[in-house]
Amino acid sequence: MATMTKMKTDIEIAQETKLKRIQEIAKELDILEEELEPYGHYKAKISLDLMKRLEAKPDGKVILVTSINPTPAGEGKSTVTVGLGQALRKIGKKAIIAMREPSLGPTMGIKGGATGGGYSQVLPMEDINLHFTGDLHAITTANNALAAFIDNHIHHGNELRIDTRRIVWKRVVDLNDRALRHVVVGLGGPVQGVPREDGFDITVASEIMAIFCLATDLQDLKRRLAKIVVAYNVDKQPVTVADLGVEGALTLLLKDALKPNLVQTVEHAPALIHGGPFANIAHGCNSVIATKMAQKLGDYVVTEAGFGADLGAEKFLNIKARFAGIKPEAVVIVATIRALKMHGGVPKQELHIENVEALRAGLDNLRKHIETIQAFGLPFVVAINRFITDTENEINALKAFCEEHGYPVALTEVWEKGGEGGIELAEKVLEAIENGNNTYAPLYDVNESIPDKIRKIAQIVYGAKDVEFSEKAKKQIEQFTVFGWDKLSICMAKTQYSLSDDPTKLGRPTDFTITVREFKPSIGAGFLVALTGDVMTMPGLPKKPAALHMDVDENGNAIGLF
Repeated sequence: MATMTKMKTDIEIAQETKLKRIQEIAKELDILEEELEPYGHYKAKISLDLMKRLEAKPDGKVILVTSINPTPAGEGKSTVTVGLGQALRKIGKKAIIAMREPSLGPTMGIKGGATGGGYSQVLPMEDINLHFTGDLHAITTANNALAAFIDNHIHHGNELRIDTRRIVWKRVVDLNDRALRHVVVGLGGPVQGVPREDGFDITVASEIMAIFCLATDLQDLKRRLAKIVVAYNVDKQPVTVADLGVEGALTLLLKDALKPNLVQTVEHAPALIHGGPFANIAHGCNSVIATKMAQKLGDYVVTEAGFGADLGAEKFLNIKARFAGIKPEAVVIVATIRALKMHGGVPKQELHIENVEALRAGLDNLRKHIETIQAFGLPFVVAINRFITDTENEINALKAFCEEHGYPVALTEVWEKGGEGGIELAEKVLEAIENGNNTYAPLYDVNESIPDKIRKIAQIVYGAKDVEFSEKAKKQIEQFTVFGWDKLSICMAKTQYSLSDDPTKLGRPTDFTITVREFKPSIGAGFLVALTGDVMTMPGLPKKPAALHMDVDENGNAIGLF
């Protein structure tokens, strides 16, 4: 790896890149002028009419990018996703990238933005990481409009006999704000409404975000919104959006947001960025509409799912691909030397020091994620995402491990070299698609019982010994079975840092039990969220959030975003 006296930051690289007008990017994809809705010079929405026009066109091949369990700093999965898309284009393939929209929570918090890095970024990164085209704000507004409709219905006589102690719909905000986890609303006397305990989630945990990302068109969006369970009545029966009669209003608020967003990479490769549920508390994938649109616009679609294969990839393969009828062709498993050393027992502050022994100790984590992808019947390639502190001895040890076990592996330097640094990975992915034995199938049948589905995920994907259910969870399982919700998919809410539900258990823990403390029904999305461990649907900010380093100069240029 070439040495540099001063490495440019992501934002410096982004701001030095001369972008093409978005109309040029669209023209290369044969998007018609009337199908493009520009938002300024460098980003645009694409009309859903395009899907009707290209209905008969064959679908492009979907490549999923996932990773090992990440460290708190993130491991560059988005960077590899962008870099692989650029690399495929460099070797003559018509490739397009499909990614999630960043949330302001992690952008302002600990992780920073989610647009890739170095010479493998989607641009304009300042816009994408902040307000972009307003999609997350539209989802926030629709969510909170529904909350207002519920309280208004109760205030004006409560015709549906909603039990105010059993309202399950929460308000949301797209920020990490721990003070909003538990609040009281309706104070101030009869004119202000009925006082009750309430709380906020982060926008990306909203069921409306999940529905937005799983809907196939505007009518499907409306049908799904209508099924949302917002509360239970005094007879303990579910009350839905359809009962309130507001699914039309919610759809109206989301109609423009539902159109995918077109942007470009540093190397002017096209990228669709749309929707953004977290993978630790939601299903962690960009929108079905954007992925399927990308399949019509390109021969290869490179997409990612949040966090490690135990979360994002599991949900992509068990939920999104199943719902959308997508058959992925191959999976890239991103591994970094520093994360493997951390899984091998090295503290974060010592990750820059060479430690081959710790690296080898952490390899069990990588092996478990490989076994998970194999359990789904998919070919894969391990991508070593190179960092400047990695040594030749460490890289050789990781390569030797992969070669010894017959795992396809490629050293990837897309942060520093852009698409050029991902050519080896691109070639090995194409080889895996051509030669790999693809027998993809979800791990469970939706008709299995709720406990059986969860046990399959916990035992096959996490390596757990068993699953325990709290008394509350057991009662919910009984209730949900009566309602017919036991035939839905499962969306596990779990820490991203460990295969277990304990974030301190790194590497490949054994002989552990997953504890499901409660469920959140997401009937419109089509799954039940199973909350494990201490995972929260409203994160908090760290002691020194990333926002402390953010600013804007006198010319309006962003400073400190990463």
